[in-house]
Amino acid sequence: MSRRGRVTIGVLLGVFLLFTLLGWGVQAWTDWLWFDEVAYTQVFTGVLVTRILLFLAVGLGMALVIGGNLWLAHRLRPMLRPHSVEQATLDRYRMLLSPRIRIWIVALALIVGVFAGLSGQSRWSQWMLFRNAQDFGTKDPEFKIDIGFYVFQYPFLRYLLGLGFTVIVLAVIGSLAMHYIFGGVRLQGAGDRMTNAARAHLTTLVAVFVLLKAVAYVLDRRAMLLEYNEGTKLYGAGYADVNALLPAKETLALISIVVAVAIIVFSNAVMRNLVWPGISLALLGVSAVAIGGIYPWAVQTFEVKPSAKDKEAPYIERSINATRAAFGLDATQMTPYAANNLKPPASLATDTTVVPNVRLLDPQLVSETYTQLQQVRGFYDFGPKLDIDRYTLGAADQRKTQDYVVGLREVNYGELTDQQRGWINRHTVFTHGYGLVAAPANRVVCGGQPFFVSGFLGDRSQQEGCSSPTEEIPTEQPRIYYGEQMGDGDYAIVGQVDKDRHVEFDRPTSAGGEQHYTYTGSGGVEIGSFTRKLLYAIKEQETNFLLSEAINDDSKLLYVRNPRDRVEKVAPFLTLDGDPYPALVGGRIQWIIDAYTTSATYPYAQQVNLQTETADELTGLGTFQLAKANVNYIRNSVKATVDAYDGTVKLYQFDDTDPVLKAWNKAFGGDLVVPKAEIPAELAQHFRYPADLFKVQRNLLAKFHVTDPGDFYSGQDFWEVPNVPDAPDSGKKQPPYYLLTQLPGQDGARFQLTSTVTPAGRQNLAALISGSYVDGKPRLEVLELPDQTAVSGPVQVHQRMTNNATIRQQLNLLSSNQAQVQYGNLLSLPFGDGMLYVEPVYVKSNQTNAYPLLQKVLLSYGDGGSYVVLADNMTDGIKALVEQGKKAGATTPPPPDGGTPPPSDTNTPPMIGELATAAAKVQAAIAEVKAAQASGDFERYGRALKALDEAMTAFQAAQQAANPAPSGSPAAPTGTPPPSATPSPGG
Repeated sequence: MSRRGRVTIGVLLGVFLLFTLLGWGVQAWTDWLWFDEVAYTQVFTGVLVTRILLFLAVGLGMALVIGGNLWLAHRLRPMLRPHSVEQATLDRYRMLLSPRIRIWIVALALIVGVFAGLSGQSRWSQWMLFRNAQDFGTKDPEFKIDIGFYVFQYPFLRYLLGLGFTVIVLAVIGSLAMHYIFGGVRLQGAGDRMTNAARAHLTTLVAVFVLLKAVAYVLDRRAMLLEYNEGTKLYGAGYADVNALLPAKETLALISIVVAVAIIVFSNAVMRNLVWPGISLALLGVSAVAIGGIYPWAVQTFEVKPSAKDKEAPYIERSINATRAAFGLDATQMTPYAANNLKPPASLATDTTVVPNVRLLDPQLVSETYTQLQQVRGFYDFGPKLDIDRYTLGAADQRKTQDYVVGLREVNYGELTDQQRGWINRHTVFTHGYGLVAAPANRVVCGGQPFFVSGFLGDRSQQEGCSSPTEEIPTEQPRIYYGEQMGDGDYAIVGQVDKDRHVEFDRPTSAGGEQHYTYTGSGGVEIGSFTRKLLYAIKEQETNFLLSEAINDDSKLLYVRNPRDRVEKVAPFLTLDGDPYPALVGGRIQWIIDAYTTSATYPYAQQVNLQTETADELTGLGTFQLAKANVNYIRNSVKATVDAYDGTVKLYQFDDTDPVLKAWNKAFGGDLVVPKAEIPAELAQHFRYPADLFKVQRNLLAKFHVTDPGDFYSGQDFWEVPNVPDAPDSGKKQPPYYLLTQLPGQDGARFQLTSTVTPAGRQNLAALISGSYVDGKPRLEVLELPDQTAVSGPVQVHQRMTNNATIRQQLNLLSSNQAQVQYGNLLSLPFGDGMLYVEPVYVKSNQTNAYPLLQKVLLSYGDGGSYVVLADNMTDGIKALVEQGKKAGATTPPPPDGGTPPPSDTNTPPMIGELATAAAKVQAAIAEVKAAQASGDFERYGRALKALDEAMTAFQAAQQAANPAPSGSPAAPTGTPPPSATPSPGG
């Protein structure tokens, strides 16, 4: 290469390194300023220093080993080499390397070291946990080792072992190449193919590799408690693992040590050749296959499979117990609930605990309503989904806790007009939203609108009676500078004043004008100096930081404004819930984000994918999708808050027993989180059971509510989460819903997250699961229905209510070419030894800027089909349900044992026992036929018709068994099945 070429390459390389280092420097500097703003510099420095030290330690260690072996191989080269064609060919390479051999060795070692260091610095979290390990106080069932070893130490030890294998393999390859180039290893010529020095060097490296394999076998014994077991279909070692593979691993570890010694001894002291070392390695391979593979397979095939239920029972029990402990299911309260009352009780009309608190507003549907009625300006937005929270309001002697649908009036930068999207307007004028808008969840006014009680824009002209005359939830600081609608590029420059005039748009006034404002909060990074302007001009790649007069000495830059991103940056070791929500605390709006500590190495615990387990209908619609992380331990250890005005981030310890959080807190100086005892009481009143944790626990309870190993193995009592009731063919799961209600067995109304589950493969109701806080501690409760219950599940209930002839006619009147019917949350509420179902019905016009209005309420009681009402409001609906129950009671006695009552206009005696069960199956089959026809899936329609035919046959058999006919006379029917006329494929 010419001198000019070398200079050109050098300049290009220098420019590349300059810009790379400049980019890294700017990023590090701005990160430091941001962490200094939020007062979490210990996180920045802790992570940065740890990554640098790991880079240096791993990189230098790898470089020294590789470089040392290359130097040793060169040092052990033979001084005299036999003449051969092979050696003559290698002379050119020796002539190239020999003059600068040290430079070549150092260069290769540094290259390997850099890549190794980059790998090592990414393991900063594993190292921090390893260094600050805590005891769980619980030991694994096999080795009696504290769980902390698996959670804190095992992952980093496994990484170190992998690093050891990598460095030895690279050292062998590099040393072999060096020995070959300089004549220590030959492929041609007379005499030995390898010098004594080369043989000693290479065989020692191979022996070290085998010794590392022995260490791997020891760690593999621990890893068996973390791996998936095909025999039990669970995680953790099973019968064959414990009784065959476990001793095999121990034996192989001993054999590996013997083989390592044999390689060194036979290669260098006894025979001084590679024959016996080769035989030793071959025997190790054969032993690994025979002892570690064939023997465990034989035990599994011939001893375990013929009696797997009994053999695997102790290990299934281990997995059940570990999973329940790792996911916080071990304290779940299981309560039987007969649900045998299928007739609406009269107490529904006088109830004061459940019925008055039924939530009618659906946070997903009314978001459009909030936006249209409370938007005021086109760039204000409430997001695709609102949130549910509760507030205690009223006079001192009449204070009442009520759940509210709340949302923040944020700036949506995507809705700015072309004129408003200029750099000045986007970043210095439209800087914040305004107001927390709330409405009671159980009340609508003015033709189906929410009754707004807060978030008003000063002097407003509201329609009288459609909102509260005063702010019932007053906010001292209603401005929102940090919110969910703000992305990465939506930074704001605040604090500037244009000739004594406020610059930031604040809110519109009733006179049609605009009020402006200047930010006075403590948040933001000061950018008044030229250095800061230059720094952020480089970071944002925006010259206006230097050229614009909108930035003055008092200017501040607000960035990372999404509250979830903000907490994630402060605590990168936490997994954040996908549904942050706002709350008014101390007169200020605070975002509350549930944060989890997780692990994937809890022995015997079931491993789940967070993204899969938390996905449902709302994922991506106001709820963030979680990352694809496999975990088998989770705790809601932290409640994080972000002030919507100044961006202050606080991490509050919520689970003061979690060892993982204790380890992280210790790693960052011991004061990273605020102790649980110091959580403000007003803030704690707004804590709610986290949605994503509840979804994971609910999905696991669908199986792990079964604690008997034999029953678990058979899988007969497993549950599943139903699909969305009004769109079951979508395949999306029904989301859990927040309710302020009192469930059976509870001493009062609680704000709780609830969800129904159905038996696996069926659609009737199996249980109702709820999560709430009692005295500041999480509590999971399950109301479990009998196995053969006739109570319908959500999908069946929706189909039966909407397919009712009278109701279908009314629904058709609501929908037309000019409007569409939308269904809100279908709520399943246990009441009076039965089930009350409530589903709000919204109507949305097809006109431009139309929004959903609550027009009707669907109610049902019992099995979801016998008593159905479509009413204008909740009060009328409850009265109508009670009247239906009274009329049915006047003509027929109450059905015993959960029997299905006949229609009120017949004199047919009630169906009981097996006959009632058979009738319920016929009803379910008819509903499935109608649903299959509506879906257009002909394969499903054929299966549904077959199931209906089988159900009718079973019903007729049950009729004959219930009332056998006298000899020579036909059987008299004892009940009337549901309508059996099935729709034809053409409708």
